[in-house]
Amino acid sequence: MFRIEAEVDNERRALLRSRLRDTNTAASPVLAALRDTPAAREVPLHVWATDGTGDLAGGLVGHTWAGWLHVTYLWVAAPHRGAGLGSRLLARAETIAARDRGCRAARLETWDFQAPDFYRKQGYEVVAVIPDYPPGITEYTLTKQLTRCTR
Repeated sequence: MFRIEAEVDNERRALLRSRLRDTNTAASPVLAALRDTPAAREVPLHVWATDGTGDLAGGLVGHTWAGWLHVTYLWVAAPHRGAGLGSRLLARAETIAARDRGCRAARLETWDFQAPDFYRKQGYEVVAVIPDYPPGITEYTLTKQLTRCTR
């Protein structure tokens, strides 16, 4: 007999994630080979830009894992858009990921009204398109190969 619950439980979430990662690692020769290396750990990667007054002008939040950079959020404040700040934030994250953490590729998701063209200009390629997610919007997954000498 099972009891099914629908509630937010961060402790169980962490346990579930750990167990799923262990299961996935055991099933993948590549992940198993990485098990005891720095690449096996998910390491946060944050890059911030502040303006002359110290206010947040933009930032990138992501993580590196298994030789990949995953960009979760990239945002630039409206007054600073179009000045290259987003490109600089992304380039800095890519450099840290490639040079310092040995990442060979990057991935991210964006919606059609956000920045697919921006990412294409940065060398990213669309690898998946999900129409109507959320309704009326198209989501894109993009990837980019990185080199140790990334920008």
